[in-house]
Amino acid sequence: MKKNIIYVMCATALLSSCHIYKAYDRPEEITADGIYRDPVSVVDTLAVTDTTNMGNLPWQDIFRDSKLQALIEEGLANNVDMQAAILRVEEAKVLLTSARLAFLPSINFNPQGTITTMGDNEWAKAYSTPLSASWEVDLFGKLLNASRSQKTAYLQSEFSRQAVRSQIICGVANLYYTLLMLDRQVEITAENVDINKENVRAMEAMKEAGMTTEAAVAQSRAVYHQVEASLIDLKRQVRETENALAVLLAKAPQTIDRGTLDEQVFPEDLTTGVPLQLLENRPDVKIAEMTLASAYYTTNQARAAFYPGLNITATAGWTNGSGIQVANPGEFMFQALASLAQPIFNNGKLIANLKVSKAEEEIARMNYQQTILEAGQEVSDALHLYDATNRRLMQDKQQVEQLEKASAYTKDLFQSGDASYLEVLTAQQSLLSAQLTEVSDNVQRMQAVISLYSALGGGR
Repeated sequence: MKKNIIYVMCATALLSSCHIYKAYDRPEEITADGIYRDPVSVVDTLAVTDTTNMGNLPWQDIFRDSKLQALIEEGLANNVDMQAAILRVEEAKVLLTSARLAFLPSINFNPQGTITTMGDNEWAKAYSTPLSASWEVDLFGKLLNASRSQKTAYLQSEFSRQAVRSQIICGVANLYYTLLMLDRQVEITAENVDINKENVRAMEAMKEAGMTTEAAVAQSRAVYHQVEASLIDLKRQVRETENALAVLLAKAPQTIDRGTLDEQVFPEDLTTGVPLQLLENRPDVKIAEMTLASAYYTTNQARAAFYPGLNITATAGWTNGSGIQVANPGEFMFQALASLAQPIFNNGKLIANLKVSKAEEEIARMNYQQTILEAGQEVSDALHLYDATNRRLMQDKQQVEQLEKASAYTKDLFQSGDASYLEVLTAQQSLLSAQLTEVSDNVQRMQAVISLYSALGGGR
């Protein structure tokens, strides 16, 4: 009867612990459906229903400037964050190996020797050369879940490395295109400095001829100094951006070799794939999922703590001291011990640990879903930004064309005496502002491509 009761108790424990052995599965309620906003409202080149995913393209296919490619390669090789991420992957790999070896018994060799005498007796020499082994039998998945949890930590470090890689690629590209934008703006502003300098000279000559007033000359000089100050500020921004890019490449601030804005070419078709691909492609989404998986295994470990633990130890070796007397020669000895520990009452610690683990698992699940939503937001924002900058560039070009005509017409009217010089200055300032805005919007479109590539998990 007692044996039957024991069998029933063991069977009940085994059945109730089945969940402990189950590997992590992505919760069914976690979904990426509908996280792209208004996919049909974007331009035709942005196909969001095609399974082709721009994020799966090699970064060399997105950033085709050879000088930019060289800078990205340098960043991936030298950046401190990248090197640290690689080392963290190696650390996690070592810890994973250690967790897997926990299933094997530990073996220790512990030789000992003593020498004893009492009164005038001879010295009694005793020795023992025991080889001890200890093995924890993983009856209820404590070691299994610990090993699985360590594997998720390893995967987290790997996905973190991928995230850093993507950040470096996109960060270098962003700074590079910002430099090209500033270079072009410096060119435009420098041309306007020359134009305004010539205007000042012409106005001074006209004043001497009695064709204009000192007020008009002062206005022309003021505009010249304003544009000159803008040029100085742009050159400062160029220098600071070069320094920032150099530091990102893990080298001292210096001049960056680069191309021109007009040389840049991007893929014509920007495809985002289906939303479900974000769950597999984005490193931050995968990190969030591994955090959930780790919390799941921590909960399983908390459950396993309620069940008994079985430890087997054994000692074997030679000794000439039995603990009672010393005998020579020594004899072989062997001892084995099995112990079963069943928690009964631990001041509520086991129950508290399980409740805390379940709460942390739920928090991780919510954070995972939130990360997916934020990923969808980034894709949607990048899509809309690309579409908006495309349409803005069309307006910018038309505005520049009209302002160029307006500036030329105003100069003609001024020379014929039908317009004031203030109108000429206003037209020139409007043209300069429109030209700088066009360059800025062009780079913003490039940065929208970079953002979309990053949001889709590109560069990982």
